[in-house]
Amino acid sequence: MAEAVLFYLLAATLVIFALLTVTGRNPVRSAVYLVSALLSMAALFFLMRAEFVGAVQILVYVGGIMVLFLFVILLVNVERAERERKTTRQWRAGIVLGIVLTAQLLYVILWGGDIFEATPARALIEGRTQNTESVGALLYTEYLLPFEIASVLLLVAMVGAVVLARKELR
Repeated sequence: MAEAVLFYLLAATLVIFALLTVTGRNPVRSAVYLVSALLSMAALFFLMRAEFVGAVQILVYVGGIMVLFLFVILLVNVERAERERKTTRQWRAGIVLGIVLTAQLLYVILWGGDIFEATPARALIEGRTQNTESVGALLYTEYLLPFEIASVLLLVAMVGAVVLARKELR
């Protein structure tokens, strides 16, 4: 009972901060709202006993990505950006995409109960002592190639960002 109450409290907090992130007018406040939403998501992961994913959420997203967001926000001229036109011609596509995604979500909620099975995830961690150990064992055995490909792609992106930043300094 207490877990259910805590889940709904964290989920409501996540939704509220996500809405504040999107609707906020001040970019710095929106970044702080996003940090709060990401922390709420990490707490939900911890509540679901996915400690590794919760820790990665805090370290990577709250710690790393948000620092980058704040640097970008501080480098952009906020006063000039606020004076510029806020709308684009893509609002029609945004509305259509929002309707399509809402319809898909409603379909999954109302009729998609049998789409996802809980047994494969349960089978992955059976016989292992902890969640983090199971993630590490799977990451470095069965999923080693995708893990290495992702790391090489991230390295290439980092080198590309450094090259672009060096060009702008000259």
